[in-house]
Amino acid sequence: MSFTEKLNVIYKKKSFKYGVPFLLMMVAGSFGLQQFSNLRYQYAKKQPVSPEDMKKYGITMKKRGEVTLETEYDKVKVIDIDHWENKRGPRPWEEEELTVTAVK
Repeated sequence: MSFTEKLNVIYKKKSFKYGVPFLLMMVAGSFGLQQFSNLRYQYAKKQPVSPEDMKKYGITMKKRGEVTLETEYDKVKVIDIDHWENKRGPRPWEEEELTVTAVK
């Protein structure tokens, strides 16, 4: 029996046809999942931005007690949602003249 005949016998076996691709997918999948896990843990170590850092960049943050669900609900309760007008915003591909006239 020659080498090519032995390879043909091996290729025709079910364990080679279905087992080898399965094992390759399992090994490749574990390496792929490892990359996703590394991303997850890499960004989980990031610290939140402090208000002092934000003031350095010119952004003012509200205090934690200032914004609550109840205060935001009170703001929304005042808004009249029954009478509104649909206004179309300018599109990036439109000419400047059309967007200026549409806004006015």
